[in-house]
Amino acid sequence: MYDEIRAFDAMIARLREEFPSLIDLSTGRVLRLLEAMGRPQDKLPPVIHVAGTNGKGSTTAYLRAIAEAAGLKVHVLTSPHLVRFAERIRIAGELIGEQRLRELIDTSIAENDGGEISFNEIMSAMTLKAFAQTPADLCVIEVGLGGRFDCTNVFDAPAVCIITPVDYDHLEMLGPELTKIAWEKAGIIKQGRPVIVARQIEEAFEVIEREAEGLSAPMLAMGRDIDAWEENGRMLIQTPDRLLDLPLPGLYGPHQVGNAALAVMALLTWGDPRIDEAALAKGVAGAVWPARFQRLTAGPLGAAAVARGADLWLDGAHNPHGGRALAETVDRLARDGRPVTLVVAQYARKDSVGFFEPLQRLGARVIATTFESTTALSPEDLAAAAVTAGLTAETAPDVTTATTMALAVDGPAPHVIICGGLHFAGEVLALSPDTWPT
Repeated sequence: MYDEIRAFDAMIARLREEFPSLIDLSTGRVLRLLEAMGRPQDKLPPVIHVAGTNGKGSTTAYLRAIAEAAGLKVHVLTSPHLVRFAERIRIAGELIGEQRLRELIDTSIAENDGGEISFNEIMSAMTLKAFAQTPADLCVIEVGLGGRFDCTNVFDAPAVCIITPVDYDHLEMLGPELTKIAWEKAGIIKQGRPVIVARQIEEAFEVIEREAEGLSAPMLAMGRDIDAWEENGRMLIQTPDRLLDLPLPGLYGPHQVGNAALAVMALLTWGDPRIDEAALAKGVAGAVWPARFQRLTAGPLGAAAVARGADLWLDGAHNPHGGRALAETVDRLARDGRPVTLVVAQYARKDSVGFFEPLQRLGARVIATTFESTTALSPEDLAAAAVTAGLTAETAPDVTTATTMALAVDGPAPHVIICGGLHFAGEVLALSPDTWPT
């Protein structure tokens, strides 16, 4: 597995060296390359396009799990990856292989013919090319950044669009106002094509609704046209014409009910007859998506927690909305009265105080650490942000030391949650191949 990582890393390093990493908030360059490739975006199976601030990855996981439970072949593009670049590209259910990626890189560089293009743009284009070359029943595309000018926003008539909860993040490129962020996300809505919308802050909802109305796009909004909730250990979804009674989502946390419901409604709106209630139930319950409140029991950190009698969780939450969802999840977990410890690392550009504020009510112990990145926040500055938000905080030089500190306490075994971002989560998973996404 480590050889595979090295091979992929070498290929991706070649691309990053050749093409600029700066994001160009337009679609002109990627559309030019797609034209040179023969417009593969027009040769795909039905596309479900997913935008939003939080929940995109989980919603994508439910879409894939449900469709595969119905026997469908599914292409999936997601970002970022956690451990291996191959995680981003799933072709008809299988992660892309080393040889296929190498061939795509070589042919895509030739087709680009020296034109100015970014790493993300050429990767998106070559992924769509790979999808067009392989038969499948459905294509699920997760937006990388924003939506309106994201390099995935190249579909004239997607089968369905989904907008997950919109909140403050990536302000340096999308903000600073929430209405501006919502306008960016709503840019994936297309003329006459259906859109499923999560519960939103009112000012964000108004922007999305206005965009849908202007494009005559039929919109189903959670809390207005449809709803979902947990009741008696089940998930109930009220659609416009029936009440679905399904198992609870396979991913942990109360917010996952909303993510799963978005996927269910999008697939029902698409209308493939193979998506029956049995497939909905199996897919909702069986969805897997690493680093979304994932229980770790393997690897050096997971094994240490098991030996201590503690439970260790890994979550990618990194912004204020993610902090609120994490607080609700941990609050439910900690009803047994056992102490909670948060092991946290973040990028310097994140709103760390806003992330910590909803977690203050948990009375959790915070151990601030860092990860391998030139733009990671120092443990000392991250601890200061936690203190500003009303928490007590300590520092540790790395995640292994921080987790050891979290477990080395007298009294009841703690609930330990490693969180703060997906790059950090990937570093944690990389410690043991047993935890890698497949």
